[in-house]
Formats: sequence, structure tokens, C-alpha cells
Amino acid sequence: MASKLLEDRILSEGTFLPGGVIKVDSFLNHQMDPELIAVLGREIADKFREDRVTKILTVEASGIAIAIMVGYFLKVPVVFAKKSRSSNLGKDGLYTAMAHSFTKNVDNTLVVSAKFLKSEDRVLIVDDFLAMGEAVKALRDIVRQAGAELAGVGIAVEKDFQPGGKELRAEGIKLVSLAVVDVSDNGDIAFKAYQ
Repeated sequence: MASKLLEDRILSEGTFLPGGVIKVDSFLNHQMDPELIAVLGREIADKFREDRVTKILTVEASGIAIAIMVGYFLKVPVVFAKKSRSSNLGKDGLYTAMAHSFTKNVDNTLVVSAKFLKSEDRVLIVDDFLAMGEAVKALRDIVRQAGAELAGVGIAVEKDFQPGGKELRAEGIKLVSLAVVDVSDNGDIAFKAYQ
């Protein structure tokens, strides 16, 4: 099962830093384990197989690998929001939303070309981490700007000690997180299950 495999990797290779940072750069978001990414992508795809997803939406860089695998298993295109407006996007027909990065402590303007996201789409947001929920909320805003429907959110690692997941669930959004991590005050790691 993907969740157990991911939890075991977090425990064996993850590093927990002050301020709620979970460093999993040896297998998830700096150096990537392709076999693990494929397993995670399949699991998220399976959880949303009946939700009529037509597009996957993620944020450039670290969310792309998992999103690609989800798209592969669901057989739908993957759109990624760029963190800056590049010249090849043009000036017209753009959806934009602001997202604060918890890890980097910077604000990013996420940009998606309107030609890749349409009102008839059912969009699944996929990302590697969910902490404060800023990136997911910005992507949800882009889905709304397009007039599309949000099918749900698929996450590899959710930090349960931060409010993002709780807020999305309270809104009634279908949220699937493969590893929900909680860290006690003395640094003990525990995993929770919401599904």
C-alpha cells in the first residue's frame, strides 16, 4: 500500500527540522525515487478514478512528478501553474492567484494559461506537500476563475499539525493525503488516517 510505503520512507529517510519542516529531499522533492513516485501516483489516481477527472493541476516544480504519474494512470493531461509570468505565456487569457510558500517564506504569483483550463473541466489538484494550504487554495482559485469544477485534492504528505488539510476538509473538499504526519512537542512522529 502506497501510504505505508511512504510513511516508512519518511521515518527512515526524512528529517524533521525546527519550524515544522519535514525534509524528504532524498526521495520526494530534490532527488526523486521514480518507483515510489509511480506508486504514489497510482494510489492517488485510484482514489479519484470515479470522479470524472479531465485535468490534473499542480504547481511547478516539486508537484509535477507526482501529478504526471496521476495523469498517466487517469489518462488525462497535467497542467502546471508557473510561479512567474514568462514571455511564452503572452499577456492575455491568463488565470493568476497568489500563494505564500511556507518552506521558502516567499509569495508567488501562480499563472495558468486559459487555453489549458476550460469551464467544462473537472480538475484534480495534486501536490507533494500540504501544510498551510496556500498553494492548494491558490490553485482552487484558478479553477474557479476558469469556471471549472474541482474534483478534489491529492497530496503525498500532509502536515496535520498545520491547518491546511483541516480547512479544506471543513469546506467539504475531497482530500486524499497518502501520509498525514503529526509531530509532538518532543519530536515524536505519528501518522493519522482521514480516509
